[in-house]
Amino acid sequence: MSSSLFGGKVVLVTGGGSGIGRAICQVLARDGARVVVADINLQGAQDTLSMLPNAGDHLALPIDVTSQDSVDSAIKAITEKYQTPPSLLANSAGITAKFPFLDIEEKAFMDVIDVNLKGTFLVSQAVIKSLLKQEALGVVVNIASLAGQIGLRNYSHYAASKGGVMALTKSMAGEFAKKGVRVNCILPGLIDTPLVNNVSPEVVAAIALTAVGRIGQAEEVAEVVAFLLSEKSSFMVGSCVEVSGGYGI
Repeated sequence: MSSSLFGGKVVLVTGGGSGIGRAICQVLARDGARVVVADINLQGAQDTLSMLPNAGDHLALPIDVTSQDSVDSAIKAITEKYQTPPSLLANSAGITAKFPFLDIEEKAFMDVIDVNLKGTFLVSQAVIKSLLKQEALGVVVNIASLAGQIGLRNYSHYAASKGGVMALTKSMAGEFAKKGVRVNCILPGLIDTPLVNNVSPEVVAAIALTAVGRIGQAEEVAEVVAFLLSEKSSFMVGSCVEVSGGYGI
């Protein structure tokens, strides 16, 4: 993709301190966006920032996506630096942990729901509010998961959170398309990220079920996110795009 694909647009990437989020930041910066790397781990966000070209164009911020105050503070800081709110958003913050269904305690369930689903809601709402206030166009891409579509044994709380992200995406898309904000999501399969360290060997063995016979790379997901955030996908609204290496084919 051209380095001028985003022409200096401001993009907020949550979960930008590692994994898929970091790869998204790198691809978007390469393609001409001004990237806000937001993560609950500020050091991780700063590490990502140091990897980006023209680091002075970008910003690293701490964010707790489960906190309204933290989200509002992040949007304020972005607007102060760039004199505009972010017009592009990639919701990549996410957590998981292995628990058989009968062993999941309420706190463990809600921790995953809060980050993966509530966090996507809070950040999206804040960004879209700021865009509509300025009558500006925007694009949101949510990072869901193939697990949200087909389920995942021993990760039912994670699968439920990502299924919720899919439903949220379609609901948002229908509500805001005519107001100039497109919303889509992607469904990664098994991707080589730090999150995989918390996934069972049984799930890792599922790579045998992919048509390509290998695990995916974060950069491969990031390229799809860049496409969905760009005007090249201008007729895509409410789409949930699999990036799974042909899982189950």
